[in-house]
Amino acid sequence: MTDADIDRFFATLSAANPRPQTELEFTNVFELLAAVLLSAQATDISVNKASKRLFALAPTPARMVDLGEEGIADCIRTIGLFRTKAKHLHATARILVDRHGGRVPRSREALEMLPGVGRKTANVVLNVAFGEPTMAVDTHIFRVANRTGLARGKDVLEVERGLLARVPAPHLVDAHHWLILHGRYVCQARAPQCTRCAVASVCDHGRSLQFVSVAKV
Repeated sequence: MTDADIDRFFATLSAANPRPQTELEFTNVFELLAAVLLSAQATDISVNKASKRLFALAPTPARMVDLGEEGIADCIRTIGLFRTKAKHLHATARILVDRHGGRVPRSREALEMLPGVGRKTANVVLNVAFGEPTMAVDTHIFRVANRTGLARGKDVLEVERGLLARVPAPHLVDAHHWLILHGRYVCQARAPQCTRCAVASVCDHGRSLQFVSVAKV
């Protein structure tokens, strides 16, 4: 993709969805952190179902500590790896209470020191909660970036760096959401919906399909 292609790509996604939002449900920064921590190897739908009960009981780090690891596990047992996630979430809540005054820190370094919080989770919190121009590369973004030619890479860090370098600055804060939603609903893994894709004309993969179609005529 050329720079002009990238401009059109994000302008098109922006026009279709000017204010993209995460599909995880939360009411405060701590709930966002908890929801993202729970979302590893789980769908947003399954996380939202589990977190609704959990957040009703423990919407703050202090109340999450009081709920206890077993109480957390009981609320989230419908999602994968629930015992490990309950352990990490309880430990994270304890650290937030003991070291951060019950507040979620705004630095990547502090976030990544929390149990179960890696670079992707930290990037989501920094982007969604604090408006930082970060890029949390999940499986959807990794696929879309490589398939479209937006930012090819062999691992998530390489793709993240490529996206940060190539996404136009005015779109960088929202790009994470647009790419996830595009990968989830249009540029899907097994059956990309190229025929109804609004950005197929500027996508390397979409243009290659158009070339093949013309060649067969």
